[in-house]
Amino acid sequence: MGKRQKSRLAFLTRKLLHNWDAKGVFVMKVTIIGAGPAGSLLAHYLLRRGQYQIDIYDSRPDPRKISFSKYRTFPLLLSERGLNALRNIGLEEAVKSHGIENTGMINYSKNSKPQELVRRKPILTIDRNTLVNTLLEKLEEKDKNRQVNIYFNSRCIGVDFRHKRLKFKKETEEEITVGYDFLFGADGVRSVVRTHFLNTERFEFEQSYLHEVYKTVYLSRINDKLRINLEPNKLHSWKLEDGTRLLAMPQPDNTLSCGLVFNHKKNQVMGISSKSEVREFFEHNFPEVAKLMSESEAEAFVKRPGWNFVTIRCNRYHQGDSVLIIGDAAHAVPPTIAQGCNSALEDVIVFDRILDEYDDDYTKAIPQFTARRIRDAHTLKNLAENSIPISKPLFLQFVLRRKFARTMNQLFPQFFAPFFLDLIAETTVPYSEILKSAKDWLSKVKKSNHKILDSSY
Repeated sequence: MGKRQKSRLAFLTRKLLHNWDAKGVFVMKVTIIGAGPAGSLLAHYLLRRGQYQIDIYDSRPDPRKISFSKYRTFPLLLSERGLNALRNIGLEEAVKSHGIENTGMINYSKNSKPQELVRRKPILTIDRNTLVNTLLEKLEEKDKNRQVNIYFNSRCIGVDFRHKRLKFKKETEEEITVGYDFLFGADGVRSVVRTHFLNTERFEFEQSYLHEVYKTVYLSRINDKLRINLEPNKLHSWKLEDGTRLLAMPQPDNTLSCGLVFNHKKNQVMGISSKSEVREFFEHNFPEVAKLMSESEAEAFVKRPGWNFVTIRCNRYHQGDSVLIIGDAAHAVPPTIAQGCNSALEDVIVFDRILDEYDDDYTKAIPQFTARRIRDAHTLKNLAENSIPISKPLFLQFVLRRKFARTMNQLFPQFFAPFFLDLIAETTVPYSEILKSAKDWLSKVKKSNHKILDSSY
């Protein structure tokens, strides 16, 4: 008997012996590690399909019950891929009601007037916690038959693929062991589920750190006394000579969620050790931002850690026919083209379509996910790392290329395709297909960026 036949026989045996509900209906136990955007959305899709018991475990506290200041969060940009995954399950409007529709970007410079870039198609700005909270609240509303259990403060400390067992440590330090029929690792860049793939045959995994680090900054968008009112439907961006960048995303409550990105070795940021130094740094480099920063935020900025950008690349996303990793656990990318969360949400709709194709036979659908998704995920890593140049001359060329592509596409759409980054943000065209029109540009940027980064060390 072959390996696949044995697996199928084991599945049928479990079906015969257990997992029946009170009405005599078979219930398959699906366990999701990670209650972030991908894990929560996956639970929505599985709940819609019917006869499953869905258990979600997350190592963090319930984000709906913890104050904003105590919890790490950051702003997200949801474009067509992510919105399509939400729309398909009836969640788009609920999520949009907690975000802001973004129509472009304003770039600020010390020596010139701000420049405005207009988006052809709006995208959604939303805080990560807000997105997760909305998904969890809607999940509980839909769960009329109590098929979903969510366990927070439950850190996964062991995975036994052979016996389909999981071990968790609770907040009380109590350890529990549970079983599963099918397991999904949606537990982010430091995925525990993926770590256990390393003990399996021929699994290849690459983790790399970008040369940049980011710190979050939280500001008011409005200062009435100084007559400052940054546009609510635009991103606001600043860039310094040393490459340090600040991106501010307006939120519905008239605040700005900002990300300060800087070189992890040569920068002005990590040496800041007092509130007065914070003030001095922002007043000198980002004067518009300094006028919006409160005393409490300046103090909090000193204590707030910097976070590394991590990229993840795997040669497969499944283990056998019962375990699958998705989202950042499978293919984390830098935020340069704002596709990390969008691709994670898109993973869910891709898997849902595979389940449709295989009539909910998970033993076939799970291995198929790797076959269908890996080329696009690897392509996305290339796009995210090499689309935006570091050098000023090449960045000017990038701006001109984008303007030319957009103009020609608007005038002669039958002859000129949209700019490749517009295709990424505005469509659900597979990343691997988009690569065809961007290959030469990515190669040029990669060489240029590597040259600059090598010289900085």
